[in-house]
Amino acid sequence: MSASAPSRLRIGVLDQSPIALGSTGAQALRDTLDLARLADEHGYHRYWLAEHHASPMLAGTSPEALIGPIASITSRLRVGSGGVMLPHYSPFKVAETFSVLSALFPGRVDLGIGRTDGTDDPVTQFAMQRDRNHPAPDDFGEQLSELLALLDDRLPDGHLFAGLPARLAGRPGGPEPWLLGSSPQSAIWAAELGLPYAFGDFINPGGGVDIVQRYRERFAPSMRSARPQTAVAVWALCADSDAEAERLAASARMVALLARRGKFTAVPPVETALRFVERRTRGEPAGGDVGKRMVVGCPATVRAGLDELAAEYAADELLVITVAHDPAARRRSYELLAEEFSLPGVTR
Repeated sequence: MSASAPSRLRIGVLDQSPIALGSTGAQALRDTLDLARLADEHGYHRYWLAEHHASPMLAGTSPEALIGPIASITSRLRVGSGGVMLPHYSPFKVAETFSVLSALFPGRVDLGIGRTDGTDDPVTQFAMQRDRNHPAPDDFGEQLSELLALLDDRLPDGHLFAGLPARLAGRPGGPEPWLLGSSPQSAIWAAELGLPYAFGDFINPGGGVDIVQRYRERFAPSMRSARPQTAVAVWALCADSDAEAERLAASARMVALLARRGKFTAVPPVETALRFVERRTRGEPAGGDVGKRMVVGCPATVRAGLDELAAEYAADELLVITVAHDPAARRRSYELLAEEFSLPGVTR
């Protein structure tokens, strides 16, 4: 039996800065700033920036570079990474960067940490490596422990880096760390370290409920969190009617269909996408999810879908990802969602 959703479900945004076909990455980043302003005005709880590399579809390559500009033009939002792909970086450099951001925007900065490459392209993976003479080591667990020890000033006496935490610019404050994941191992790490956990349902909609439940069962209270905290990232698109939402969602469905075939593209116009999806999914159930859970429809339809998903996971928060060719349609989707959930910034 599914657990019931929290009485006051928090709603946040996970923004990948999608690039519309015919537009540019620079415009996609400006659209991200516009959407962040809207999210702040409409009462969204947090705004996370994704990290994807060398993608023709997504301009968000550097969340740490976007957090400052977004935090500076908003006032209520928590702003953070969704997430920093730690295998690419020195834990100390990440601690320094997010300590600076926390000093500038105290109490508002999240450090979402991931372990993937942020790309499906082996050439890009190789380009991201600092040492190209050897494969990158699989030492994420050690990196994560070191990063948290630096942020918390918990390195043991005699450790080579023991004097470094005191030099972090944002002390005594700091970012709120979250662990991101879509696999059982990420849930185990989050539970053992007493970290809040953000699960990518849009990546792995199949076994996520069991993974999150195991996180709760194994959670060890820590100085960071006395209880397990769960956010679930989900793909959704809202429009004034179910039919219009399904029409707009064709762009994302085309992108998803192509990605499953190893082809990556900027977000196509709706009419192009409708023709493509119709040809590729002929004979399949209407609105086939092409391997992803997509919550699509008018405000009431999307609300019902998101409430059901939140109840499945017993989630404290949902992080909504919306991809559309037209930035105005994307903004409208978040406006309608805020109104439907009566978020704190909404006035009726």
